[in-house]
Amino acid sequence: MKLEKLTIQEEEAMLSVWQLKGGFVKEILDNMKPEEQVPYTTLASTIKNLERKGYVKAVKYANAKRYEPTITLEEYRAKFMNSFVGDYFKNSYKEMVSFFIKEEKLSEKELEELMEMIKHNKS
Repeated sequence: MKLEKLTIQEEEAMLSVWQLKGGFVKEILDNMKPEEQVPYTTLASTIKNLERKGYVKAVKYANAKRYEPTITLEEYRAKFMNSFVGDYFKNSYKEMVSFFIKEEKLSEKELEELMEMIKHNKS
């Protein structure tokens, strides 16, 4: 399934949907961080966009709709991280890690943890 990139507002709404494993608009809104909260009608419109883009499906309960994710957070991360690395680092994860080291966004301890993860993944 071809998925469109999400806007920041859509990603914030999806994070809430993923955390709840689905919910009604009010539940999704209540679950969002205070600094991410928007008016109810704005969130309802955002969720409609997510439904149109294929990220959520609406399940009708009486007069209300409950929105459930159609893609997991892990699937979304994988899809868009691959795209991000391709667009900004010429498909090289090594270049990406190198960038974060140069920008001092990755500590020596974190780098050692990554090396351990690589070692354990190879065995």
